[in-house]
Formats: sequence, structure tokens, C-alpha cells
Amino acid sequence: MTRMPAFNSPFLLGFDHFERTLDRITKASTESYPPYNIVQTGANSLRITLAVAGFGPEALEVLVEGNQLQIRGRQSEETERVFVHRGIATRQFQRSFMLAEGMKVSAAALGNGLLHVDLERPEPEAKIQRVAITTAS
Repeated sequence: MTRMPAFNSPFLLGFDHFERTLDRITKASTESYPPYNIVQTGANSLRITLAVAGFGPEALEVLVEGNQLQIRGRQSEETERVFVHRGIATRQFQRSFMLAEGMKVSAAALGNGLLHVDLERPEPEAKIQRVAITTAS
């Protein structure tokens, strides 16, 4: 992996995971299905809304793995009907979102063809650590 100029400073120690995250985001596909919105709903909360018309709750999956939110949709192929015209696709999808440290998924709800995933960032506790200084012998 090529080091990014922003992370070449000797004062930025231990930020390798940011580099990997940015690299992953850059390489992510430009797939635009399904369309989605991200709205700030409060000082420390967001809502991701995906247009998932035709998907029921049993065909959708919301997973959080580490700091990555994955939303998947899988529909079984309809074999009982004979379509004269098929304009509504039953394709599968997977959307991934990188979550900042501390972000938590608080709820997921499906209604009127929209999947709403609510995210919250709890207020961080201020932590001050005093490091003891010893003398070298």
C-alpha cells in the first residue's frame, strides 16, 4: 500500500487503520442501487434511508461488523408467474458504510418501501491519563 501524503508526518503515529479505511473507501464500487439519503436527525444522530421497494423484512439484513455497517437485500426469484413485461427488478444488493469510532446502530425500520437505519454517537467521556515519569538508571 502506498502511504498517503497526509499520513507521512512523523507526528501521526498509529493511524494506519485510517489509511486502510480511506483506501477501502476509494476502491469501493460506484454502484448506485439502491438509492439512499443520509440525514442528520440530531446533534449526535443520523438516519440512513434506502429505497427498497418490493423488499420485505425477511429479504433485508442489517449487520454491523467492527466499524462497518452492511445492508443487504436478497429476493428469491419468482417462478410461479409468467411476466409479460418485467420492469421491476428483483436484484440483490449490498451497501456498506464505514462508521466512525463510537457510532452505534440504534434502530432499523421498514415502511412504505423505505428502510430507515438510525445511528447514534454517544457523548465521549473525557479521559485524562497522567503518566508517571521514572528516572533511567
